[in-house]
Amino acid sequence: MAGQMTAPAVKTRRGVAAGPLAGPRIKATKVTANLVLLAIAALFVLPMAWVLVASFDAEATLSFGLPDAVTTANFSAILTPELTWLPLWNAFVLSAGSGAITVVVAVLAAYPLSRYRMRFGKYFLYTVLFGTCLPITAIMVPVYALFVQLNLLDSLPGTIFFMAATSLPMAIWMTKNFMDSVPISLEEAAWTEGATAMQALWRVVLPLMRPGIAVVFIFVFVQAWGNFFVPFVLLLSPEKQPAAVSIFAFFGQYGSVAYGQLAAYSLLYAAPVLGLYVLVTRISGSAFALAGAVKG
Repeated sequence: MAGQMTAPAVKTRRGVAAGPLAGPRIKATKVTANLVLLAIAALFVLPMAWVLVASFDAEATLSFGLPDAVTTANFSAILTPELTWLPLWNAFVLSAGSGAITVVVAVLAAYPLSRYRMRFGKYFLYTVLFGTCLPITAIMVPVYALFVQLNLLDSLPGTIFFMAATSLPMAIWMTKNFMDSVPISLEEAAWTEGATAMQALWRVVLPLMRPGIAVVFIFVFVQAWGNFFVPFVLLLSPEKQPAAVSIFAFFGQYGSVAYGQLAAYSLLYAAPVLGLYVLVTRISGSAFALAGAVKG
């Protein structure tokens, strides 16, 4: 019998027959996916490239193009105490202060939620999670009235405490998840040695979850660093405004914008956040290898 033999279909792991056309189809799918990813990457790369190029262009516009002459005049124009250094310092004070307060309160709130089985613990966590869904614009009117009554308007400490309170729900959830990864048997060993619950938390749990605490702090810091609405409403004096608000100085009247200075200021403003993101990636890479702590 002289019939032609066809290539047998190969059965893949999912039970789908991979025939002769499977190879070209897979290649076409990969090419399409790569093209889509390249288009998405271009949407992110082009604005960043414009910021970098425009910061060295004395006549920068919204159009992307190489400058006729590279200059540092934009950086010289913005590197003044009133325009850059003081707003950056205010932003650091607000971000670091709210981050430190949030971490302390989140640790104290997450410890009983992680270590004790309470009857309403799950519902309490859901209530905390609901706090992350409230838009900040919906509560700013009563918050503003409260700040006026308490004489906290135009107060950096008052603004720090409010920004810490708005970051607390998510911080509690993150801290609890990090604390759950610490074996409770380590605390039990400390309790048998006579340590109290707070001593075990301070000497056993917190040293083991330092990377998690750092991640929570950086998360809150970055959120506060880019917060525009809250300082804009609660801080009235120009010398107390953070960098996120003082960026308005580059938008002139009648639609005129100093694009070169705005781009140079954006680079300086983004540098601390980029450094923190790099720090997060290094910390989270080896953050929670705690399972072997009780072996042996």
